[in-house]
Amino acid sequence: MAALKRFAPTAAAGANVRATTGSATPETGIRQVPATAVAPATAVATAVAGAPKPTESELGILRVLWTRGPSTVREVHATLAGVTGYTTVLKLMQIMAEKGLVERDEDQRAHVYRARLAQEHTQRQLVGDLLERAFGGSATGMVMQLLSSRAASADEIAELRRLLDEYEGRRA
Repeated sequence: MAALKRFAPTAAAGANVRATTGSATPETGIRQVPATAVAPATAVATAVAGAPKPTESELGILRVLWTRGPSTVREVHATLAGVTGYTTVLKLMQIMAEKGLVERDEDQRAHVYRARLAQEHTQRQLVGDLLERAFGGSATGMVMQLLSSRAASADEIAELRRLLDEYEGRRA
């Protein structure tokens, strides 16, 4: 019998730590990785304590919920216009409910889901994560890279100036 290794959940999962072989659990589909492959314990604890970060597929569903408001799986699937199958959308939304990304109203026959967090909160969380991981916390580096990667319109530049002026006014 092979020795079982201790595995920690991925930061996005926030699930209970348990001994496993490292494959996705049938109940949740959440992938677990060996503890040796995970960042230091403090980083994992911090990520688990905060709101979970959505995957690309989950972000697509969240965009639908932010736009439409509370919706059934069928409505989300129809809005995604055949990008993915109905059962895939259903399973993703069930996982998202377990992760705390969406809330499910089970009062009606067709469960109605709504985004748990505002779009701005999720965007701020994802940008903060990108800022730390890719730019070492340098907002200047991130903005300079953004501006050099695509041309900004005159309106966008004016809006950036206005936001910087407003930011400086709050700091003073």
